[in-house]
Amino acid sequence: MSHFEYSVVPAPSRGEKAKDAKTPGDRYAVALTAELNRMARDGWEYVRADVLPSEERSGLTGRSTVYHNLLVFRRAVSAPAAGTMARQPQPEYPAAASPARAPEPVPALPQAAAPQPSDHSTGGPVVAATEDATPPAPRTAPSQG
Repeated sequence: MSHFEYSVVPAPSRGEKAKDAKTPGDRYAVALTAELNRMARDGWEYVRADVLPSEERSGLTGRSTVYHNLLVFRRAVSAPAAGTMARQPQPEYPAAASPARAPEPVPALPQAAAPQPSDHSTGGPVVAATEDATPPAPRTAPSQG
C-alpha cells in the first residue's frame, strides 16, 4: 500500500514576464509552470488547486473571510517497517506555547511541632485532646484608664 506526504503552497499571485508571454494569462501560466517545476524537482507530484476560506483580522477588532488559492502536491513515502511508528507530520509553524517542563519535585516537609506519641517513652497511656476541652482565653492589650 502506498503512503503519501502532502505539501500545500500558495499559488502565484501574479504572472512573470517572459519573452513569449504577451498577455496577462500567458504571464500567469509562466509563473505557475515555474512553481510546478520547482516542486517537481524536489519529488513532489501536482495533485490539484483549491480555493479555501480563511478567517483573518480586519482592523482592530473585526474579522473577515479571505479566500486563498492553493496548490496541493504529494510524494510517495516508503511504508514504515512492521513494529515501528510512522513519522508524525509537523506543523509548518510551531506552536507559540512554551515547551512542557518536567514537574518539580515536592520538597520534604518538616515534622509537626506538636510532640508525637513516640516522643514520650513513659510507657503510660497516651491521652488525646478532647473536643470538650476549653481553649485558652485570647490575650488582650491592657486597657489604660
